[in-house]
Amino acid sequence: MEVFGFRAARRPVLVSMPHVGTALPDGFADRLVPAARGLCDTDWHLPQLYDFLEDLGVGLIQARYSRFVIDLNRPSDDTPLYSGATTGLCPSTLFDGQPLYLQGAEPDKAEVARRVETYWRPYHEALTAEMTRLRERFGRAVLFDAHSIRSVVPRLFEGRLPDLNLGTNDGRSLDAGLGARLEAVCAAAGADGFTHVRDGRFKGGHITRHFGRPDEGWHAVQLEMAQLTYMREEPPFAFDGTRAGRIRPHLRRFVETLAAWADGKD
Repeated sequence: MEVFGFRAARRPVLVSMPHVGTALPDGFADRLVPAARGLCDTDWHLPQLYDFLEDLGVGLIQARYSRFVIDLNRPSDDTPLYSGATTGLCPSTLFDGQPLYLQGAEPDKAEVARRVETYWRPYHEALTAEMTRLRERFGRAVLFDAHSIRSVVPRLFEGRLPDLNLGTNDGRSLDAGLGARLEAVCAAAGADGFTHVRDGRFKGGHITRHFGRPDEGWHAVQLEMAQLTYMREEPPFAFDGTRAGRIRPHLRRFVETLAAWADGKD
């Protein structure tokens, strides 16, 4: 199986979905604790939720393999991105703090290095190649890193997460005007009851921070969504078409805003 799916962009915007994968290498599931075998920390159903991307002409790269194998939104040297509780390059715990692996089944350093070469490096090389192509063709390129997470994860954040969590690395990952426009889109979703925050608990992971280089013509933004906005957060983690129908127009406006700015039309 290919380690990622890819569709080239026709406009200078690339969407990355590094945590939607559900594939596991042969024998991997046998090493996991029972609570982990349902892949509970997956960013479920995002390709279905963002089903309008091809119509808008933006590109898409999405992981095939689970974040339990390797987290594509962490640096390859596993440098922590946030203070406090977090998960690493090859996670050893679930979001709730439970062990991911059966005792004695954790990967050693050599296995982690192999995973970096097999899964992490190809994904990031593809990101770099497409962002470079878009910048060369259009003069600038925008990377949108799309994520979702359960609305309540006490180990990672207090209370209920806002519905829309805009991450711009404290404004350093993109043009200031574009950041303001995107925040306005999130604020407008409040008319339909959706809450938002900018650079709160989720400021942008490695992908946003690495590819957010406005001075070099690369702009990046992360949107972490509360899964309650479009799906059931309990197993089997079913997509909810009614909920999705309420949030999807705002997501489409978000991507349209990115694309219009990248085109130089906004």
